[in-house]
Amino acid sequence: MSTIKEVAVFAENKLGQMAIITKVLADAGVNIRWVTIATTETFGVIKFLVDRCDEAFAALRQKGFTVSLIDVLAIEVPDKPGGLFEVADTLRKNAVNVENASGFVTQSQKRAVLLIEVKDIDRAEQVLKKKRLRLLGADEALKL
Repeated sequence: MSTIKEVAVFAENKLGQMAIITKVLADAGVNIRWVTIATTETFGVIKFLVDRCDEAFAALRQKGFTVSLIDVLAIEVPDKPGGLFEVADTLRKNAVNVENASGFVTQSQKRAVLLIEVKDIDRAEQVLKKKRLRLLGADEALKL
């Protein structure tokens, strides 16, 4: 399986919360490779792709944060118009719903990467591989 882990932190949406959480990770020696935040007025979820998931999880839990590890797929997407559509359409045609997604383009390697969360991760992996879309393992995704 090509899944990688994201660290998801449920946190109050208040001044300084991001600094507190990232300080916990820094003190644990965890390097953040990617981050996304989704908030409401009072609470939110901060998701991190980090180099040491287990250490991040333990450090955040020890400081009292509600934290979980989420399996995601990292897909190399052609960095051209329609690249994201190809992935989204492949999943749609195979009845795989994307629940959360984010992406980035690496200038150094000139490629785009899409991280997706889906309920049926095995099926998503199968249909993406069948379409010959490249899934990245944790080691490769963390080096981007």
